[in-house]
Parts: sequence; C-alpha cells; structure tokens
Amino acid sequence: MIQFLHVGKSFPGGRSALEDVSFHLERGEFAFLSGASGAGKTTLLKLIYREIDPSSGQIVVNGRNVASIPRAKVPFLRRTIGVVFQNFRLISRKTVLENVSYLPRILGMSQQERKRLAYNTLRRVGLAHRMSAFPKELSGGEQQRVTIARALINRPEILIADEPTGNLDPELSWEILRLFLEINSKGTTVLLATHEHSYVRALGGRSLVLDRGRLVNDEYVEGHVGDIESDSAEESEDPPRTSTERMA
Repeated sequence: MIQFLHVGKSFPGGRSALEDVSFHLERGEFAFLSGASGAGKTTLLKLIYREIDPSSGQIVVNGRNVASIPRAKVPFLRRTIGVVFQNFRLISRKTVLENVSYLPRILGMSQQERKRLAYNTLRRVGLAHRMSAFPKELSGGEQQRVTIARALINRPEILIADEPTGNLDPELSWEILRLFLEINSKGTTVLLATHEHSYVRALGGRSLVLDRGRLVNDEYVEGHVGDIESDSAEESEDPPRTSTERMA
C-alpha cells in the first residue's frame, strides 16, 4: 500500500529533512508516525501525496512509483488519499456542507449527488446536524471532524493525518482518535502523525518513530490505556480500547 525504499529529502541550503527511510505499510493497517517537532513527520506525509518530491530513494503508493507519475496525473493519485491537517484549513465563508462537498464539485458531480454524498459523510463523523453551520460557529473538535469528513468524501483508500489532535484538549483528542480507529476498522489504511508518544502507548499498534530525519524505530507496541489517563488533566469516562482489545 505505502512503501518507502531508502528515501531521503533535502531542501535548498543543504538542510536534510529525511535520511535513508524505509518501511512498508500494508493495506488496511493503522500506524502512528511519531517524533519530536522537526523530526520529519510532515515532510514524510507530503511525500506520500506528492506535494514534494524525494531527493533520493523510491516511494510506492498503491503499486505506483509516486515520483514517476506525471504532474498532470498527480490529482488522480490524490483522489485515493485523504489528508487531515492540524490547522483545519476550512473555508470560513462556506458552510460545513459546502466545505465538505468542495472536492465533488470540482470533479463535476451534480449538486444533488454531492449534497447526498456530503450529508452521508458528515453523518459518518457525527456532524450531519451541523451541515448548515459556518466554521466559526463550531468547536475545535467539530471543526476537526469536518476536516476528516472532507478527507473521506472521495472514499480514499488511504487516510493520512498530520497532528490532528494538536489543537484539541485531551478529551476531544480521544474523540478524534476513536473516529480514526472506526474509519480504519472499515478497511481504510491510516497513517497518523503525532508528537504525543502517550497516544501510541495507550492505543498500541504499529509505531514508526522519526528522530532528526531518520527512522529509528518500527515496531508493534502493546497498548496501556492507563498511561494516557495518568498524563491527562481530565480522564475520559470511556477510553478507547487497546489494540489487543480491538482484535478480541
């Protein structure tokens, strides 16, 4: 599904963001990409959906070498990938429904069809009742759910998220993480970048760790919900299940 083969990325001035990164993410897998700020997480994600090109190595997504795809055909690659950003990137003058249905409109879908699709996608993330609201009328957690709905509207095979809980409090963060787990349970491959190692410890699963541009760890970890509870200022009454419990 996603394969990095000795990938490196350098920027003008000689700054190296990634060095010799190799890993393989299987179809339907859920993985955390963790590391401190500046470790190279955002760079790695941008390489997957071809916002930037690698300086060395190969990136294979859905069996295709991403760097070899002609620029004119990159939009077709991106239709198979949903992207969730930390800062929401919602259009303030458009309603929730209009924000979510923006991509189908660009693709030429009829108004009736894109409204139906947007409504069903918003219902999937629990926000169908807010479809007429504007972004400024929503809470942070609701805005993030809208960005997730927007990423899901084209039924992507892959969903990648760059620090999706970075602007949320602990309780809302758990709600968003639950949603990603639910999306993954339906078969979508999920790669979620975070600097919060506590989430990885709590939920468990595949853990890719970057340190100054190098992949220093790639392993499956056992979840321990108590770790995140002790770190949170406010405990959730119904914390997410660990990876072991999810498989039971």
